[in-house]
Amino acid sequence: MVQPYKHEPFTNFKIEENNKAFQAALNDVANDLGKKYPLIINGEKVFTDEVITSVNPANKEEVIGTVSKANKDLAEQAMQAADKTFQTWRKTKAEVRANILFRAAAIVRRRKHYFSALLVKEAGKPWNEADADTAEAIDFMEYYARQMLKLKDGMPVESRPIEHNAFNYIPLGVGVIISPWNFPFAIMAGMTTAALVSGNTVLLKPASTTPVIAAKFIEVLEEAGMPAGVVNFIPGSGAEVGDYLVDHPRTRFISFTGSRDVGIRIYERAAKVHEGQIWLKRVIAEMGGKDTIVVDKEADLELAAQSIVASAFGFSGQKCSACSRAVIVEDVYDQVLNRAIELTKEKTIGEPTDLNNFMGPVIDQAAFDKVMSYVEIGKEEGKIVTGGEGDNSKGFFIQPTIIADVDENARVMKEEIFGPVVAFCKAKDFNHAIEIANNTDYGLTGAVISNNIEHIEQAREDFHVGNLYFNRGCTGAIVGYQPFGGFNMSGTDSKAGGPDYLVLHLQGKTTSETL
Repeated sequence: MVQPYKHEPFTNFKIEENNKAFQAALNDVANDLGKKYPLIINGEKVFTDEVITSVNPANKEEVIGTVSKANKDLAEQAMQAADKTFQTWRKTKAEVRANILFRAAAIVRRRKHYFSALLVKEAGKPWNEADADTAEAIDFMEYYARQMLKLKDGMPVESRPIEHNAFNYIPLGVGVIISPWNFPFAIMAGMTTAALVSGNTVLLKPASTTPVIAAKFIEVLEEAGMPAGVVNFIPGSGAEVGDYLVDHPRTRFISFTGSRDVGIRIYERAAKVHEGQIWLKRVIAEMGGKDTIVVDKEADLELAAQSIVASAFGFSGQKCSACSRAVIVEDVYDQVLNRAIELTKEKTIGEPTDLNNFMGPVIDQAAFDKVMSYVEIGKEEGKIVTGGEGDNSKGFFIQPTIIADVDENARVMKEEIFGPVVAFCKAKDFNHAIEIANNTDYGLTGAVISNNIEHIEQAREDFHVGNLYFNRGCTGAIVGYQPFGGFNMSGTDSKAGGPDYLVLHLQGKTTSETL
């Protein structure tokens, strides 16, 4: 009997034993730096002359590893392997597929600190953020395995005395998984395992800034018993490999997490039917957000300030769920702003291998340049009350930044910055605050800090986001507890870690037998 799903607990680093274990894992990762990782096509290792070099964003001279880089020819080989393997994998029992996920989750759980330490080095995640990323990867595998076991026998439909009817789910085919760098383990593993446990075969193209963690995960899947050809590992250029596979007539679905611009481009390309293609491709997309915490005048103001700062600056604001807008009813605006400034100034920024640092770097030079350009825009549109400085001499460090007194239609209130920058905007009353919160192209997460039950109920109906939280921050959705995905330009509202996510990787088949 399958045990009920339970969320993987986070590690308490205040316990000395855990602290020492994580330090040891950081040393293990340091010993593995600079290794070379192959493509995996039909279970075979393929080393290429052209490589992707992964560097530590906190120390850009430090190479994490080099990963072989696929081109169109290798992508085609991977497609053929996945297409052929699908014919056997789709007939493999759901219990067998689920067991691979259970075994993989157990392997990761045993090496949890190693994977988290690798996230510290490759993605620049502080200890707690890295630990949460690894825990979420375990959660996705445990949850999706159980979901597949629930779906394997289909759904009940009505039959008559003259017939027997059944409704079952069957897999789609070959899926292209394009995963992001900001949750390079959790989201990458979740997208990949959801596809494979549903009976599909996979072409995995991870983000080029964080490919080593993906290469390590492929090793886990192989150790867990995944057959050759089920997941083919093909890091490469989005413009070359990504476009080629999105356009490919044998691609059945594309699962993407990343920026709005790339997501729209994939959606447009996937809509075209190419020669030899006999289906309409399905797109599962999560594309970002411009997320708001609304603070009511009847609210716990300390909770409000704490929630804004934690949600805005956790992992340097590099979460699609991060709070980048604080909309505060004018009666309490100054109090919340002043307390948020105090809390922000207490935050330490630096090398993420040091547990004492709350914030590490942003991911790379492009991210550094983009965020700093928005800081300059913020100086024109509001007032920098703390932060506003960056240093990319060794790594890509940006001080946590609050831009105060911003107009509701300012660019820093509208455009996704994806860095440690939050804009504060004053609302006349709660109705106005909800209007501002909805005044965006996105609709991913939001939070309301209020003790007014009528306002909470109003927000429950009118605040148009996929994940709405009351009296807490707007980040930190847990698999199986808060299914995650948003509206409008935040994507296709495909709720990762939710009860209907696997169905997006399946199609329904009705059979009717006359008796």
